[in-house]
Amino acid sequence: MADLLQFLMSGLTVGAVYALLALGFTIIFNASGVVNFAQGEFVMLGGMGSAFAIAAGLPVPLAALLAVLGTAAVGVALNRLAIAPARGAPVVSLIIITIGAAIFLQGAAGLIFDKQIHRYPGFSGEAPLRLAGATLLPQSLWVMAGAALTFAALWLFFTRTLTGKAVLATANNPLAASLVGINTKAIMALSFGLSAAIGAVAGVLVTPITMTAYNTGVALALSGFAAAMLGGLGNPLGALAGGLLLGVLEALTAGYVSSQYKDAVSFILIILVLALMPQGLLGRKSTDRV
Repeated sequence: MADLLQFLMSGLTVGAVYALLALGFTIIFNASGVVNFAQGEFVMLGGMGSAFAIAAGLPVPLAALLAVLGTAAVGVALNRLAIAPARGAPVVSLIIITIGAAIFLQGAAGLIFDKQIHRYPGFSGEAPLRLAGATLLPQSLWVMAGAALTFAALWLFFTRTLTGKAVLATANNPLAASLVGINTKAIMALSFGLSAAIGAVAGVLVTPITMTAYNTGVALALSGFAAAMLGGLGNPLGALAGGLLLGVLEALTAGYVSSQYKDAVSFILIILVLALMPQGLLGRKSTDRV
């Protein structure tokens, strides 16, 4: 029982990160119809940026804030320089653009930072917590609480603010939104910046546990995409459910089968979801009128 609890807590910690990644995919997909495979690089930039800022002597809150804002600026630049000029291109072309952007960001991070592995101390120390025979790092609580607060803040943003409702309107029908005076170009830029900031938050929170390096974004992007597909691409609640479920499945696979097969879970889930339920667990089934 203690082992199961240990695996579940580890899975929920990683799953919270996957949920934030999936949420980033969801926001951009809803706003622009683009599947952004550079999302994992945003997590990497958040972790690397905060690690170097802390190493330079900045306090952790300021370092985290600068890393998130800097990554958000990268997201806005990605939309302005790569996605917006290709608007109207086939979906496959846009996906290839985001893959190219991920490769560029990975190389740029290797040059600007370095190619070493980095981490920094947990926000509440390193002493593990004991719970019913299982061990939990205090930073895991920060990760899960940070994910929960992020989802809650975004729910309030989308349901209680005019800007959030403008984002939803643009996602639902860009042409109709522009006809009623919504600046859809600015909304697209906001969506990319918001998605990048969410990825950076995940990177800041999880780096004390998993560490980070310039080349960690690819694996994170694949896991986040698997979580988004599992929950239902385009559904924020699906992103939360898919991320947590994927994290728990990976932890159980590593604990009861072998850690060598843990990463294969993401790929198997993508295949199964696409084959059996393309709409995901919480996605809506699409119907066409003929």
